[in-house]
Amino acid sequence: MSQRARPYRSVLYIPASKTRALEKATTLPIDAIIFDLEDAVAPAEKVNARGILAEALEKRDYGKRMRIVRINDLSTEWGPADAEAVKSMSCDAVLLPKVESAAEVQALADVTGDLPIWAMMETPRGMLKAHEIAEHPMLYGMVMGTNDLAKELQTRFRPDRLPLQTGLGLCVMAAKAEDVVIVDGVYNAFKDAEGLKVECEQGRDMGFDGKTLIHPAQVDVANDAFAPSEAEVDLARRQIEAFAQAEKDGSGVAVVDGKIVENLHIVTAKEILAKADAIAEISG
Repeated sequence: MSQRARPYRSVLYIPASKTRALEKATTLPIDAIIFDLEDAVAPAEKVNARGILAEALEKRDYGKRMRIVRINDLSTEWGPADAEAVKSMSCDAVLLPKVESAAEVQALADVTGDLPIWAMMETPRGMLKAHEIAEHPMLYGMVMGTNDLAKELQTRFRPDRLPLQTGLGLCVMAAKAEDVVIVDGVYNAFKDAEGLKVECEQGRDMGFDGKTLIHPAQVDVANDAFAPSEAEVDLARRQIEAFAQAEKDGSGVAVVDGKIVENLHIVTAKEILAKADAIAEISG
């Protein structure tokens, strides 16, 4: 399954220095893992964390879960060594923090070669350069860093995330324009399942492919929110059948549940069924 075709409903951050967390991740029903060498690892542990993570990726079976390694920024004392180390790790992609230009993506690509690159989108400049970043040929995914973005914008928390909407929208537009995966930022109150559900539904309706998570307790909520519902799958199948029958009959008009079905609806319906099939495959 290609990177872009697979589901990204739940993307869990795991500290690269925590062996217990690295082991537990092999058992969780998550679509992707971000093995974090950056924020989740204290400065004194960063060098050792590389070795711990490399060994875990080599020896542990993460199944069909996407394995993404977030390195430290290349401008830090750890970033260049992280980039060199990730080349030999058993991972699927490398995640670069605080990306603000395509040149920064290229600087990482110069080191990591053909390893797919994901970009953390978490600064105002990054929002304004989102399309330039998404256009880079080695850019496969974007991850919203909403905590850092809120800090940079000097906003206050609002459940509707109104202060962040411009930045979120710019990144979604860029990702969709270039067929790049994009996942929403974290929800900090990991015990607040209802609040997480609301934010997941908002992100899903905006066009995000999934949600980054900070705790295993958040996984089921994200998986449910970003998966096609039974009703959506049923409607998609009926739309495809009705459209095919209308073409066969030569009527040119298909109607399902009192609504006209056009070719654009069939494109969406096929995408829904493909996503449901991909989820079923990754879920085993």
